[in-house]
Amino acid sequence: MIYKQWNLGVLIVILIFSWIGNSVGADTTATGIVFLDTNRNQVKDDNEKGLPGVRVSNGQDVVKTDANGQYSLAVSDDTILFLIKPRGFMTPVDENRLPKFYYIHKPHGSPEGLKYAGIAPTGPLPASVDFPLTEQSEADTFKVLVFGDTQPKNMQEIEWLAHDVIEEVIGIDAVFGLSLGDLVGDDLSLFHPLNEVMATVGIPWYNVHGNHDMNLLATDDRYADETFERVYGPTCYSFDWGPVHFINIDNVYFHHNEEKKPSYLSEVGERQLTFIRNDLAYVPKDQLVVISLHIPLTEMRDVKKLMNLLGDRPYTLSLSGHTHFQRDDFVGPEHGWHGNDAHHHHNHATASGTWWRGTLDEIGIPHTTMRDGAPNGYGIFTFSGNQYSIRFKAARRPADYQMNIWAPWEVASTETGKTKVIVNVFGGTKRSTVEIRVGEVGRWRPMTYMPQQDPYYKALKARDDMNHLERRLHISLRKIIKPLLKEGSELPQRGKRLNAMAKSQHIWQTKLPANVRKGTHVIYVRTTDMFGQTYTGQRIIRVQ
Repeated sequence: MIYKQWNLGVLIVILIFSWIGNSVGADTTATGIVFLDTNRNQVKDDNEKGLPGVRVSNGQDVVKTDANGQYSLAVSDDTILFLIKPRGFMTPVDENRLPKFYYIHKPHGSPEGLKYAGIAPTGPLPASVDFPLTEQSEADTFKVLVFGDTQPKNMQEIEWLAHDVIEEVIGIDAVFGLSLGDLVGDDLSLFHPLNEVMATVGIPWYNVHGNHDMNLLATDDRYADETFERVYGPTCYSFDWGPVHFINIDNVYFHHNEEKKPSYLSEVGERQLTFIRNDLAYVPKDQLVVISLHIPLTEMRDVKKLMNLLGDRPYTLSLSGHTHFQRDDFVGPEHGWHGNDAHHHHNHATASGTWWRGTLDEIGIPHTTMRDGAPNGYGIFTFSGNQYSIRFKAARRPADYQMNIWAPWEVASTETGKTKVIVNVFGGTKRSTVEIRVGEVGRWRPMTYMPQQDPYYKALKARDDMNHLERRLHISLRKIIKPLLKEGSELPQRGKRLNAMAKSQHIWQTKLPANVRKGTHVIYVRTTDMFGQTYTGQRIIRVQ
């Protein structure tokens, strides 16, 4: 009798521990089919075939579907299953053109009481987690529209984004869009209205997670991302388009600092590194790999681990946002890169410029010039096989507006040889060539690459700082003036004060030729970038 009671007790203990293990996330197995969704209803019908050789992941492991399109993967209670879109196929997109290539398995959901909702409990794992694909044509050469931080903090700034940037790219011939994080400015309720505006461009849109896309009331990094995950899916994933392999990474790690305040640092982390290693195992070495993340590569704590995974692949490119200026780094062994040529890291211009700041223009949008003196804007990337080129486009400016030339309006003829000409080539890199001549028949002379603070931005900031002081006086007077205004009228908004300057990494400098004859002259500047694209600019001066 005592023996039977002991056996019963052991059985109960085993069952309890088994239940506890399952409730806290012991691994189970997910199975499913990747299928060709011929009628586009996102449900596998009996006459629809499975697709073999399609990669599926649980965020770490990567497997290929078998001859019938079936796969199996381990899952825990904190797993997002996703397929890696193969060339020639497309996943469904929702009403805002966000790709739906994933299934969230978080049976317990996100913690309650957060300001912004995370993920609702998903319940038990379905018997089959299936992924539909439809066929599409994907050329070897295609364009991608790339945005740095859109980062609206309120609906006013979403309106500015719509009128300043989005309206001019509606109908663009890019095959998809890509945002490099900081989609919003901490107010995660803006994800939806932002997505509605972005959807008007008319193309699928992929998104990277940024530090201002975190739920700041979360207790740790796991939950800080879950509002983003609810809207956009996994924060680390990959896909093929044409001959190019794209990997989007979350390199923002949420934590609480020594003062117990929400903070972050930059790293990829072992979980994502495992996924990248397993993902790249299926990517041929002659295929271009494009890695997108939010914080610049060189600022990451584990940059060398990421570079080691890329090994000595000859065709790579990485993209980031975050800094609100544009620069290009050519990364070498000091950051763990092993290739024969330097790895190109492009820190991209922001759609929001300098956080939607600066004096309002004639239609009520801030000039929001970036901290390096370049205008806010976006990038048009052209991929062709394993090659690429980048073209910067300033918002609401002509396509050929690619530089600012800084030179005095008037200069004495005896002083021309001492007079500086400074050129900010917005999309320039240290691999660009920049030349100058005075007059149509003058000799082209090379300019010297000389990173520095942009003099145009310096003057612009001084002007906006003065406007800021005037605004403070204006606000002080408002209490006196407002009662005198008619109901419904308002004093004009002046815009927010500009942020601190940053050294521009795309400035060239030289001096005018000595003894330029008196009269009115045109300074011509010609630049050719690392992709062979040539742009020109002009500035008129008077020599007295």
